[in-house]
Amino acid sequence: MDDGPLDEGLHYWVPFTPNRSFKKDPRLLVRAQGMYFWNARGERLLDACSGLFCCALGHGRPEILDAVSRQYRELDFAPPFQYSHPDAFELAGMLARVTPADLDHLFFVNSGSEAVDTAMKIALLYHRSRGEAERQRFVTRERAYHGVNFGGVSLSGMVRNREAFGSGLPGTLHLRHTWLASNRFAPGQGEHGAELADDLQRFVDLHGAGTIAACFVEPIAGSTGILVPPRGYLERLREICDRHGILLVFDEVITGFGRTGRAFASDSFGVVPDLMTMAKALTNGAIPMGAVAVRRGIYEAITGAAPEGAIEFFHGYTYSAHPLACAAGIATQRIHRDEGIFERAAQLAPRFQESVFALRRHALVRDIRGYGLLAGIDLEPDAAPGVRGARAIQRFFDAGLVVRVTGDTLILAPALVAEPEHLETLFEIVDRVMTSL
Repeated sequence: MDDGPLDEGLHYWVPFTPNRSFKKDPRLLVRAQGMYFWNARGERLLDACSGLFCCALGHGRPEILDAVSRQYRELDFAPPFQYSHPDAFELAGMLARVTPADLDHLFFVNSGSEAVDTAMKIALLYHRSRGEAERQRFVTRERAYHGVNFGGVSLSGMVRNREAFGSGLPGTLHLRHTWLASNRFAPGQGEHGAELADDLQRFVDLHGAGTIAACFVEPIAGSTGILVPPRGYLERLREICDRHGILLVFDEVITGFGRTGRAFASDSFGVVPDLMTMAKALTNGAIPMGAVAVRRGIYEAITGAAPEGAIEFFHGYTYSAHPLACAAGIATQRIHRDEGIFERAAQLAPRFQESVFALRRHALVRDIRGYGLLAGIDLEPDAAPGVRGARAIQRFFDAGLVVRVTGDTLILAPALVAEPEHLETLFEIVDRVMTSL
């Protein structure tokens, strides 16, 4: 191997990033602790988006570090096919105690994208095991984000995420998204738009209920800019799915583990899906991990359809239920329980939302949406879509704030352990930078 000098700017292809401009002046993060990152110049930056919705407990939790370190010394890897290890069962049991209703069987993967593809396969196999193999269609939404694997890209309703990668899986249908002008600046759930769920009934009428396997939705559409569901919308989707034997799948990769003030958005909105994907905050971002929570009846239908001793589900990943990820997940769930994290988030949310909606006073703010410790702030475009957003992320970074920007929408999602003074600093910076955009 040649150990000579390299031009370090050439070799790393940064995901979801304009690489040519970024590498001229990269935003490098070199350290993190608690609510803060540090950049390469040694300056401290408040993390206003929990990493990427991952580090909901703040950065550098010693409990997670110690658990992962112990696990590495004891068992660094165990093959997940035909073998397993105790921590996989312990973590599954811990999750089954906080997932809604009877979603008490867990299939472990390594990311939200893998969780979505896994949920798609489970839906297809469930119907096949019951003699309804003709159920092949998936229904999703415009402006949806369900990861970047080909299954998730097919479900995606964010145009730029799919336009370069072909037609995707055939038979995928898209409901209208739920952003309505009549709900602009409405805190929480808007009063208008429940009838948009009837698009699912229209697909049933057009294609036949017996052709649709599952309907995938994010309870709160996250990456597109935090679209909170209108009142009654999720309930109506649940009702239509029940009426026609369609599985309802909630993608809770962003909303899971306290982000809405309850364990899951399903709990906050009072609607229980048949399958639920999770990732990100599952391990507090320490080790990549995702999971699919499955209703007991679905698990039993699939496993019961196979002969005794035969593999029931020909699916999985080399790193499914990796011992280090399980150790991080167990430590994370213990913190949730012992520190009352979900309740703490619920107490912090009103102050956060009040501060978010106060930003309406800025002339360049076109809309604000929020729920729990999530908020999306649409900014007036400048010259072309995305120009103001690109300028915003750099100016926030320079001012000491790490944020998420999608297009011209600013997304805020502070850690659930934030203190009031962290929120005060966050919104002081946002307020100041808004005047210069």
